[in-house]
Amino acid sequence: MFTGIIEEVGEVIESIRENGNLHIKIAAKMVPELKVDQSVAHNGVCLTVVDLKDGIYTVTAIKETQDKSNLGNLKQGDWVNLERAMILGDRLDGHIVQGHVDQTGICNKIIEEEGSWVFTFEYDPGMQNITIEKGSITIDGISLTVVNSKLNEFSVAIIPYTYNNTNFKQLKKGGKVNLEFDMIGKYVKRLSQLS
Repeated sequence: MFTGIIEEVGEVIESIRENGNLHIKIAAKMVPELKVDQSVAHNGVCLTVVDLKDGIYTVTAIKETQDKSNLGNLKQGDWVNLERAMILGDRLDGHIVQGHVDQTGICNKIIEEEGSWVFTFEYDPGMQNITIEKGSITIDGISLTVVNSKLNEFSVAIIPYTYNNTNFKQLKKGGKVNLEFDMIGKYVKRLSQLS
């Protein structure tokens, strides 16, 4: 379980394909505090640390994870939003995030507004995911508030702190992001379908 509050941005050192798997080596300040078998969210995707060496750790993304997220597109030098799992009893500063990406979206507009930014994303409505105005959304692991919710599109307002301390600083129009829709909203939608 995660909160969507990014601890730091790591740098991809290397991506190695082996059969259907992708081994991603990441440099990050948190490496000395990590251990093998620990869960870390990478752009919102929960992955297990499988190796630690010389300030770099390795995680493995299986084919399904690569197909349903933007991790398969990572290359050397890319930034990755990182968050370790919640500690029971800590504050929940973002919202409840599972680390299970529902689908990807595409950034189709970026507007700078007097020191902040509005990013607009489009996603496939055929997967039955929804946003609601002022509801929560996780984009590349970042807990954000939805504005301008539409059937297959929504926007988020990004303050300078978030812009400067996440991979939003590298995001361009046409960029692919991981989306995890609000867990409570998903349960409510599912229950309404069963009624």
